[in-house]
Formats: sequence, C-alpha cells, structure tokens
Amino acid sequence: TAPSQRPLTMTAKLIDMQPADLAARLRKGRAVVVDIREPGEFAQRHIKGALSRPLSAFEQAHLKVEPGADVVFTCRSGMRTNANRERLAATVDGTAYVLAGGLDASAAAGLPVAENVTPPAIDIMRQVHIVAGALILGGVILGAQVNPGFFVLSGFVGAALIFAGVSGFCLMAKLLGLAPWNRGAA
Repeated sequence: TAPSQRPLTMTAKLIDMQPADLAARLRKGRAVVVDIREPGEFAQRHIKGALSRPLSAFEQAHLKVEPGADVVFTCRSGMRTNANRERLAATVDGTAYVLAGGLDASAAAGLPVAENVTPPAIDIMRQVHIVAGALILGGVILGAQVNPGFFVLSGFVGAALIFAGVSGFCLMAKLLGLAPWNRGAA
C-alpha cells in the first residue's frame, strides 16, 4: 500500500502529570487543560482557564489546540480520565497528559480554581445515582409486591449502568442534563 493510502493511526500517548508540573506549564502558557466532566460539574468548580469537553459528547466536541501546547485531560479525581485513556488518546496526535488526582489534587496543590459561589447543586452523576437507585429499588419492590414483570425495570437500569460504565455514554445523564434545574448551571 502506498504511504498516502495507509489508514491513519493516532500516535497519542497519555502520561500522568502531577499538579506542580501543570502549574509550571500553565505559568509558561504551554498547557491546555481539558476538563471531561459534565457541564453542571464544570460550572460548579474547575481549574481556571480549563476547556469544558464533556465525556458524554467528547467526540463531537472538536478539540482544537494550538501547536506546541501540552494537552492535559482532567476530571474531579482522575478516575474518569484514567478509565477513558484510550478514548482520550484517540483525539490527540502526539503526547498528551492525564492530571494525576484531577481537580481535587490540583486545588490541594494550590492551583487556581474557579468556583461557582451559588449554593451547590447536586452534580449530574449524583443525580444519575439517585434516579438509577430509585428505579432499581422501585422495580424490586413492585416486582415482589405487585407483579414479577417489574423486575425487568431493575434489570434494564442495571444493564444501562453497565453500558454507561463501559462506553462512557450515559443516556440518563444526557436526559437529566436537559432538566430545567441543570440547564441553568451549564
């Protein structure tokens, strides 16, 4: 196959970066922080200057970064970025970074953090946990007391949570994001 006809492969490699290293790169203007949390979470608290590119619509976000800038992916604690390394790496050509410990570690290290001073809303993932738990519990109770067919509801919600964990796409989070109390924060 001729070189121009070979399929494109991403050469991205994600390397862990400590908050102190990020602070130094930000001072020099060499880093672009990409926060992959949902809009409501980002609106409540984020590293100053970070770009919001929610994981639920990450591939549609069209990440554009100046040449020579280091891309540093982050979330609240580092768990989401670590769980989605391959997906994030596929959007960057070259070396990129994952912020070790996420926003929490950055704030603890003294990096500037933008915070919404309004009373904190329940972040979208906690809302998903509440709704999913209520649906599962309701399905179990109705299945035991009314009709065994209601157990299907619990099974469906459980399967949807597994799919969300594996794929990074949570339909319930998308739907909850459309609720009026969440649209104001985004």
